[in-house]
Amino acid sequence: MAQDDPKTLVSTAWLASHLGDPDLRILDASWYLPDQKRDARAEYQAGHIPGARFFDLDEISDQRSNLPHMAPPPEKFISRMRAMGVGDGHQVVIYDGAGLFSAARVWWTFRLMGKTDVAVLDGGLPKWKAEGREIEDMPPVVRDRHMTVSRQNQLVKDVTQVAHAAKLGEAEILDARSAARFRGEAPEPRPGLRSGHIPGSKSVPYASMLNGDGTMKPPAELRAVFEAAGVNLNRPAITSCGSGVTAAILNLALERIGHRNHALYDGSWAEWGMYDDLPVQKG
Repeated sequence: MAQDDPKTLVSTAWLASHLGDPDLRILDASWYLPDQKRDARAEYQAGHIPGARFFDLDEISDQRSNLPHMAPPPEKFISRMRAMGVGDGHQVVIYDGAGLFSAARVWWTFRLMGKTDVAVLDGGLPKWKAEGREIEDMPPVVRDRHMTVSRQNQLVKDVTQVAHAAKLGEAEILDARSAARFRGEAPEPRPGLRSGHIPGSKSVPYASMLNGDGTMKPPAELRAVFEAAGVNLNRPAITSCGSGVTAAILNLALERIGHRNHALYDGSWAEWGMYDDLPVQKG
């Protein structure tokens, strides 16, 4: 059971008790890897938490980049949120269809835009459904709402900044991919990428943050997982993964344990693994 915090993580019970709040906005941020063969938008249309809007993680991104779902420019984020009826003064709750997978990425995107009244639904849609809670297939009535943003540049890192941090040992670089991918023993799902990890980075698979039912472990257990991975929690942290989605689960976990000095490497391995001139470690 999550310790409810409307700025990080809330339980299904919390959301159920606030469904009628006029300034609550719920977003379905489901997103799946191609090999999962799931259509997130079709699943949303078939059934979602009452009032939820669909957040298309691939479309609400910087499509000028050749990298997948990079953070959107502020003006695009504002435009899409206004069209979805999400704006200033709203409490946002984000969920996904996997439990806790892609929702944290959208939570991080809101934080990047200076929005802090935003939380992830612990356990997501699977937990909501397992508890027999209400589902609907009707699209919500949307009214335009003004939104202002203030981009928090310190929350995101580019490849140059990460390479510098890795070379000088300025931050703990945390890799949310599976341990086998981190070690270079399992192939990357995206073709053409090298195997291995950023030199000096620590392996903290995102699944290690979660319980078996897709909920996030309590703060004391999260802290223990980071420490067992050799992470010095007194230092700045930069998270990474395959393409910047599950890395955000580590950012959410860091926020839950009170570690505020953390950022996300948006290009992640989709970028680092592509360039032969960037060093790679294995094992």
